[in-house]
Amino acid sequence: MVTLKAARLLHVETGRIEEPGLVTVDGDRITSGGRGGGGEGDVLDLGDVTLLPGLMDMEVNLLMGGRGEVPGLSPVQDDPPLRMLRGVANARRTLRSGFTTVRNLGLFVKTGGYLLDVALAKAIDAGWIDGPRIVPAGHAITPTGGHLDPTMFAAYAPGIMPLSLEEGIANGVDEVRKAVRHQIKYGAQLIKVCASGGVMSHTGTAGAQHYSDEELRAIVDEAHRRGLKVAAHTHGAAAVRSAVEAGIDCIEHGFLLDDETIELMAERGTFLVATTALIDGMDISKAPPELKAKAGEIFPHARTVVARALKAGVKIAVGTDAPAIPHGRGAQELIALVERGMTPLEVLRAATVNAAELIDTEDRGRIAAGLLADLIAVPGNPLEDISVMADVRFVMKGGRVFRHERG
Repeated sequence: MVTLKAARLLHVETGRIEEPGLVTVDGDRITSGGRGGGGEGDVLDLGDVTLLPGLMDMEVNLLMGGRGEVPGLSPVQDDPPLRMLRGVANARRTLRSGFTTVRNLGLFVKTGGYLLDVALAKAIDAGWIDGPRIVPAGHAITPTGGHLDPTMFAAYAPGIMPLSLEEGIANGVDEVRKAVRHQIKYGAQLIKVCASGGVMSHTGTAGAQHYSDEELRAIVDEAHRRGLKVAAHTHGAAAVRSAVEAGIDCIEHGFLLDDETIELMAERGTFLVATTALIDGMDISKAPPELKAKAGEIFPHARTVVARALKAGVKIAVGTDAPAIPHGRGAQELIALVERGMTPLEVLRAATVNAAELIDTEDRGRIAAGLLADLIAVPGNPLEDISVMADVRFVMKGGRVFRHERG
């Protein structure tokens, strides 16, 4: 048993700050937090910092990005063992930056059908390697030539890196049902689907709907009957409407949302993971002219989405789309959300309690007795300056300390 002592403790669900902040941990659980806690077991004095619940990133791709990756070539150069080693390094960076839970939203690389993010999650849970708790999606499900068909990113010639149904390429109602069943069989805990084009795909408009309404309904039916949620990469307003009406639970990006579709999302309780920081951070200087033109048209509109969605009452959860933001720098998304019009408290809730709701768990996202001891600490007061979230000094996951720098 250990008691963490900090200058401050933030209860994200209420916005209340306690001084000092005391949290008692026994094993992997919090036994007391805030008033009435503290003094039991060893005392670990963290200094002049604010204690918060561990953050959650609802869109990462841990098996992509990191040092040595060559855009366009790594998908055909990296074999599955090397890609797993990428995931190990990226997982450690993510955890040390304060994100103790993530959704890994879909592999779109050739793996021979292996669900590498499921394996990575198991290795972390077993304590073999350091990383956040992972909710894995396995392979993203996409039509041939869809945005999440990886051969689209570098416009490969026919026959280069052919992908199987087990690797997420599925066309027609029967195939998408089989693709969902394959991901579930081998350990996916949610389903990721490509419902529209993307900014960086080489053909078609970013907003164009990629799956038919019938295919989207079939994907949702298969997932929901097995108790899994569905997240959809979707930009265009019409494509988002189709996805929401099909029952998809979460829209990723939504850069071209109009007000009518935003209202529909609020009415249906559909989450938005806005991934808004990548709009400012993506380097398109060396992109082909057609992609630069696409980004120049889409990104200004995308910067307006968060404020309009927030005003309409859409549920927002934090997602970085790392490595679109480098792994370990997820605080950039928190800062960007404040710049888009959210308050620091709204952003921290989006990264904790809202995210916990999205993944259907009640055992994290707050500091309270009985919850998992996933805790972080930052200097200063994040309600006054959200940028302090980029300076995480302490990380505990499940009662184990993974980072400790004296505050």
